[in-house]
Amino acid sequence: MYFSTVSAYTAFLPLFTPFLEQDHLKRLKMTPKPPFGLDKIEHIGIAVSNMEVAKVTYTSLLGVPPYKEEAVPSQGVTTVFFKVGESKIELLAATQPSSPIAKFIEKSGPGIHHIAYAVEDLEAAMAHLKNQGFRLLSENFLAGADGKKIVFLHPKDTHGTLVELCADI
Repeated sequence: MYFSTVSAYTAFLPLFTPFLEQDHLKRLKMTPKPPFGLDKIEHIGIAVSNMEVAKVTYTSLLGVPPYKEEAVPSQGVTTVFFKVGESKIELLAATQPSSPIAKFIEKSGPGIHHIAYAVEDLEAAMAHLKNQGFRLLSENFLAGADGKKIVFLHPKDTHGTLVELCADI
């Protein structure tokens, strides 16, 4: 019974997969390890409506104060970073109503905004991923917080998750 159910599901799976996703899968080329040094999750970005309240909440939750606060005018945000083991939590609050974080909160409410992966060579990562069929949200990297240069991948190419790639400046 189980085998036939799985077989039937597998047989009809292409009918239920959106055509855009099928095209995306055809463009992807598997590589054993990315040639640009994608080694770890660098941070998780969390959009917050009230930075002061969020700082108190995360300081209490994590048991440590933030190690850095920084304004990023080009993105229209203020950021606060907490160190958690080898990874970080980045709180993001909008400083302008037109910023991506303000729009995110308006549409989805506060919560996880993105997952950032550390790469050794951001330019090589951008070229490689474009060649793999991923869409970048900007043609050039941007200056990010915490001494990083960054680029985002289109969430439609990463199953609804906004992915940030970052490297040290």
